[in-house]
Amino acid sequence: MSRSSDVTRGAEEAAPQLERIVGTVLRAGVTASSVCLAAGLGFSIIDATGPVASLLLHVGVLVLLATPIARVGASIVGYIAEGDWLFVTLTTIVLVELMASVVAALLFNRRL
Repeated sequence: MSRSSDVTRGAEEAAPQLERIVGTVLRAGVTASSVCLAAGLGFSIIDATGPVASLLLHVGVLVLLATPIARVGASIVGYIAEGDWLFVTLTTIVLVELMASVVAALLFNRRL
């Protein structure tokens, strides 16, 4: 067996593991967000002006927004483990762009 076929086989075996990890990250983020949003909605129905309801709703939205960022971070770690430096570079660029958009939204948030 040649070295190139060993490398290809290793990459093929690593891909499903990376997909499982990314799927787990996405599932955990959406589940945590859904739980917070449902609990916040429940608390707001019981006590419309309660600070707990507002906090849970805010946390739910923040977790939902952070989930894609966590997915990109998990992908970077997976690509580093695989030694796929092209995808490490590309995914890091995506992460930098996501973080830049978060910073821009926080800095330039103006009430109209």
